[in-house]
Amino acid sequence: MSSRAETVILLHGLLRTDRSMHKLEKALRKHGYSVQNVDYGSTRKNIEALATEAIGPALAACPAGHRVHFVTHSMGGILVRQYLKHHDIDNLGRVVMLGPPNKGSEVVDKMRDFPGFYFFHGDAGLELGTGATSVPNKLGQANFDLGIIAGTRSVDFIMSRMIPGVNDGRVSVENTKLEGMRDHLEMEVTHTFMMRNRKVIDQVIHYLETGKFMRDS
Repeated sequence: MSSRAETVILLHGLLRTDRSMHKLEKALRKHGYSVQNVDYGSTRKNIEALATEAIGPALAACPAGHRVHFVTHSMGGILVRQYLKHHDIDNLGRVVMLGPPNKGSEVVDKMRDFPGFYFFHGDAGLELGTGATSVPNKLGQANFDLGIIAGTRSVDFIMSRMIPGVNDGRVSVENTKLEGMRDHLEMEVTHTFMMRNRKVIDQVIHYLETGKFMRDS
């Protein structure tokens, strides 16, 4: 397929690397997009610092004149919200978030004081709770073109019990939602593997191209 004057910046989630987004990267390239698959140390700094560290250089590496989209998994979506709260991107296109803790995660509320939680999850992990002062809940509504996919399956039944309502094992469907979003879709996928799911990838590309998700007629 011919190339587009469009770049997609991919941002993985907490405790993951750019490898988790490789299948999505390949699919986007096949559809003609340039891709910046960003790797960043998700547990090394707080969300504000990570957003600057991950997104600033990725934007600088985008070809001049390209429309810039974001596709994120989990905490990657919070990094985009953090960055856009303080920076304007003149050529910003669409944003698709997969399993984002836009209102925080109850798992963080319940596990934050357990031995080892901070060691493994760092400052950013501690900032993802559901309280009013958590980072996701201080960033405000979306003022950009946003589509969100929420998972409804879990392979982690211990974590799922900590989360009220339908969830993907890390985030409830309700807490993925964000005021100002353009579209929201529930899919029978898990938090851990949703970014590698073929049907999810198809939905991501459809949203980037049309501004809405596919639904059965």
